[in-house]
Amino acid sequence: MTMGRNTYEAWIPEEDSSEVIQRVDQMSAVESLASPEPMSSNTKSIPRSAGVGVSVVDKGGAYSEDTSTNDDIVLTAKKLGKAIRIAEEDIDDSLANILTTKQKDWATSYAKLLDNATLAVSAAVGTGVPFESVYYTLTQANAGLGYTANDNITVAGSAGPSYDDLSAVLGKAEGGDYFDLSRMVVIAHPSFRATLRAVKDLQGQPIFVQGQQGDRGTPDTLFDLPVRWSLGCRISATATDAPSGKPILVVANADFLRLGRRSGPESIFIDGRDGLSALTDESILKMRARRAFALGHPKAAAVLVGI
Repeated sequence: MTMGRNTYEAWIPEEDSSEVIQRVDQMSAVESLASPEPMSSNTKSIPRSAGVGVSVVDKGGAYSEDTSTNDDIVLTAKKLGKAIRIAEEDIDDSLANILTTKQKDWATSYAKLLDNATLAVSAAVGTGVPFESVYYTLTQANAGLGYTANDNITVAGSAGPSYDDLSAVLGKAEGGDYFDLSRMVVIAHPSFRATLRAVKDLQGQPIFVQGQQGDRGTPDTLFDLPVRWSLGCRISATATDAPSGKPILVVANADFLRLGRRSGPESIFIDGRDGLSALTDESILKMRARRAFALGHPKAAAVLVGI
């Protein structure tokens, strides 16, 4: 979206075909793969079913009743945004559209921050931590869901992820009731690419196959599962667009990556010729998105921690 030199009275949402939305979808695995949940308020409760059992019913016999317990997941929208000061001279003198450039730069950082916050943050919700990430969720015990802390986390050895490590982490996700081959995805930090290219099975065949790029391309695959790469997949104590901890590889049923969408990405431009900013000849571009996230069930995902 190209923004003119006007003061807007309301936030302007990005159109689906805008360069900002295209950049976010390209850079954020969670934004493009997770199961979307439209939100019309700050919070939304969505059901988490424990499943329904089936048993044999003899002719003329009584149906047994299902005893599975159900609960819900509460999605709470958090604001992810930034204000950008731009000198009036840069707007007037620049041959390129500096506002469009800043919007695309924000989209790149937003994509990394969102993936980091939803997949790799190691702490509970609090200051700087908007959601319970997949990694954090898998480190916590949940007796009600029958999950033991760290059960679905595999830590690579000092030499880096091996064939056994990669097979083990996929096995964690494949061994539960939440495996669905048509919906399973791998999301990993790009630093895993070099390791994966060198790993082969007992027949000497690569387990990682690079896809064909382009409009009609095919994704990279690991053990035949599609792989998306994310720069946000590094462990960090708080959500950041520049994580520096150990890289992780996430295997998950995408239906259980629940992404609440309250609003945005959207922007507002405050002209430097109005208001307090008029004293400095600077305009302000603010950009934000309001998102919520939860992992639907800890057994629907597994994580491999790299080196």
